Amino acid sequence: MSTVAYVFGLVAALVALAAIVELMRRTTLRERHAVWWLIGGILALIVAVFPQTLSWAAELLGVAVPANLIFFIAIGLLFLVSLQYGAELTR
Repeated sequence: MSTVAYVFGLVAALVALAAIVELMRRTTLRERHAVWWLIGGILALIVAVFPQTLSWAAELLGVAVPANLIFFIAIGLLFLVSLQYGAELTR
């Protein structure tokens, strides 16, 4: 991995986490709604700091291309967020 890609991933993960925390601080985003976003941001930060963990997890789960694992996890997190919002709206 190039240094530019490493730094970009790290900065992007930190900006995402900072945005989530700032939205929570301004009470624009409530804590119960921020849980899945925080989990996603923390996972992104872990992968940004230790990029080899993505390859390890992909190999462990039998995923051929590590980027596909990122997409799968992202879609899963978005599904959980959508499910949570749907449950909130129906209440």
